[in-house]
Amino acid sequence: MKIKLNTRPFNGLHGRLTVPGDKSISHRGLMLGAISSGQTVLKHFLTADDCLSTLNALRSLGVPITRQGTTVTVTGRERHGLTAATVPLDMGNAGTATRLLTGLLAGQPFDSTLVGDPSLSQRPMARVSEPLATMGAAIELTAGHLPLTIHGRPLHATNVQMTVASAQVKSALILAALSADGPSTIVEKLPTRDHTERLLRVFGGQLETAADGRTITVQPHPQLVGQTLTVPGDLSSAAFFMAAASIVPGSRIRLERVGLNPTRSGFLTVLKRMGGDVSVERLTNPGEPLGNVEIAFSTLKPIRLTAKDVPAVIDELPLVALLAATADGISVISGAEELRVKETDRIATIVTELSKLGVQITEQPDGFVIDGRPAWQLQTPNFDSHGDHRIGMMMAIAALRLSTPTTLSGAEAINISYPGFFADLQRLLPSGEAVS
Repeated sequence: MKIKLNTRPFNGLHGRLTVPGDKSISHRGLMLGAISSGQTVLKHFLTADDCLSTLNALRSLGVPITRQGTTVTVTGRERHGLTAATVPLDMGNAGTATRLLTGLLAGQPFDSTLVGDPSLSQRPMARVSEPLATMGAAIELTAGHLPLTIHGRPLHATNVQMTVASAQVKSALILAALSADGPSTIVEKLPTRDHTERLLRVFGGQLETAADGRTITVQPHPQLVGQTLTVPGDLSSAAFFMAAASIVPGSRIRLERVGLNPTRSGFLTVLKRMGGDVSVERLTNPGEPLGNVEIAFSTLKPIRLTAKDVPAVIDELPLVALLAATADGISVISGAEELRVKETDRIATIVTELSKLGVQITEQPDGFVIDGRPAWQLQTPNFDSHGDHRIGMMMAIAALRLSTPTTLSGAEAINISYPGFFADLQRLLPSGEAVS
């Protein structure tokens, strides 16, 4: 699907917005509710394609789930109450759900097969099957990818050193460790987002994170109890509007009840380092921190990010590249080879699309070098999402700095994580400036 994008609004972006629920927490809330006793109610649940894939997969595993708008009710089956699906579980494009479910199902007493769309079927799965094998998990891959079959069996305790900095892999190991025959220790390469740990504690799980922030010890066979939770706004979704307000002159916006998990809020840190005009009002909330964020236009400075910075900002790196493209000077992002195995090779697609703006960006094996400019020289008005939701939204935000009309092909990919993106953007635009 090709659509026309908005050009630069006359007076910038203004207004307040509540973005949809956090995708990562919506996935995890469903899964932990499914293996708990009693009911779990998730309010402000994200009804995007990825999370609905998780919901439907759990239904196929015998979990009763109802949904009314953005409120989802899960009737828990406890850890041993799941049942074998009669058909392969279709995960769509949901990479997070696929890897987490692989861990959750590894210790079940039945086999499960997971399939996905063409994009998901190209993403590497050995990174999760291999560490799970240290617990005795038996997982068959297809040339390292989906389809995969999990031969459920009893698992044993493990002490595993992770070789990739991945919250998805860590979470798969934590979920598998719940079914092990003793405590398991997981040591991360670098600290990654801790949504699974926080939520598991809320549901009654027992796990400890050491002072180094990388070593997690998981106690098996917890008695998990259903919870009523309000999912915070997704910071990765809010980040697109934060970026827009920062680079479109005259802008000032307020984003309300956004998740502020410190392992996830690297984009705010980066924006402040670049000279962004950002203020945060923190609110109280069980489990996950959240707050209101106000952002205004500012003249940004170049930045250098290395491997230690990347885990806290991995999903927002396309936007960091966009911010850097407006900053006068050289920005360098390295240690981000994880971008190569997202919905697309995001290093390559970021370079391809930003080059269309006339941005001087050079691809590196683990990132890129950007020679930023306050003004761009548009090379072509035809942008492409490459089937990647974050690339599509990045280019829609980039178009807000242009006076020339532009188009975006593959706009339907945005539904993977943010089906209401263009409607929410419309709320921040001056009256009469509509997204086509």
